[in-house]
Amino acid sequence: MAQEIEIEFKNLLTETEYHTLYTQLEFATIEQVKQTNHYFETDDYKLRDKGAALRIRQKADTWTLTLKEPHPDGLLETHSTLSKETAMLWLENQLSAPSEINRQLEQLGISAADLRYIGALTTKRQEREYNHTLVVLDHSFYCGQSDYELELEARSKQHGEQVFEDILNTFHISKRATDNKIKRFFQAKLKSE
Repeated sequence: MAQEIEIEFKNLLTETEYHTLYTQLEFATIEQVKQTNHYFETDDYKLRDKGAALRIRQKADTWTLTLKEPHPDGLLETHSTLSKETAMLWLENQLSAPSEINRQLEQLGISAADLRYIGALTTKRQEREYNHTLVVLDHSFYCGQSDYELELEARSKQHGEQVFEDILNTFHISKRATDNKIKRFFQAKLKSE
C-alpha cells in the first residue's frame, strides 16, 4: 500500500488551446500513454457525497486501485496494486478490497460490499517536467463525449499555483472551474441515463 497527498491544478481546454500547449511546450516528442479509469460507487453515491472516489486505473499491464479522499492540502490517495485477475473480478462486481483500502472505506462509513462498477473513462495522456512541476495534457473519452485538459502536479501548493498561472497567462488561456475526471464522468453518465 502507498499513500500520498496529491497537489494538482486543472483547467479544461478548448481543442485549439490543447494544440497550442502541445506545440509550445514541446509535447510532440513525448510518448502518448493510454490509460483507463474504471469507477466504483454505491447505489446511493456515498463516496461522491463524502468527496471521495474509488477507481482502478489500467495502464499497460498494471492495475492500480486508488481511493481518493479530501485532505486539507489536496487529496489523500491510497493505492494498492491488483493482479489482472483480481481487477477483472472487480469489473464483474466481485469486489475484494485490500485491507488498507477497506480500512479507509470504513473510516468513511462505507462497506466494500456496497460498491459496484459504474463505468470507465479513457485518457490519452502526455506528461513532462516543466519548471519543477509535472505538466500533463489529457484527451479523455467517456459517455460518448470527449474533453481536453491541462493538469499540473507540484510538490508545494504555492509553487504549483504560480507555475499554473504563468502557463495560463503566457498562452492566453481562460481559467475555468474544472471538476476532476470522476465528477465529469458522473455528470455525463447522469445526463445520459
